[in-house]
Amino acid sequence: MAKNRSRRLRKKLRVDEFQELGFDVRWVFDDSVAEAEIDALVDKFIDEVIEPRKLGFHGGGHKDWEGIIATQSLGKCTDEDRAAVKAFLEGQKVAKVEVSDLYDLWWD
Repeated sequence: MAKNRSRRLRKKLRVDEFQELGFDVRWVFDDSVAEAEIDALVDKFIDEVIEPRKLGFHGGGHKDWEGIIATQSLGKCTDEDRAAVKAFLEGQKVAKVEVSDLYDLWWD
């Protein structure tokens, strides 16, 4: 495709200034964590990390959680967002945390 695309086409293709970066996250709660406590910890994760950073989390689980993190509006997640998510989860009752590298949400 041509290098000099119109703004409208770049937006439609989600490239250049319209590219969206996100990352995957996966964690496993310790076996000692009760279901009610899991709900509270996930709410805390949303309230303390996701919302203040204007991120969105789409995922779920029971003891083993996984999902994708992206920005709430058109934009790019940063390495600082990845670090904040990982640091928060490692500070909780979690046995294992995995955070992927940033990737293009539309083309990777």
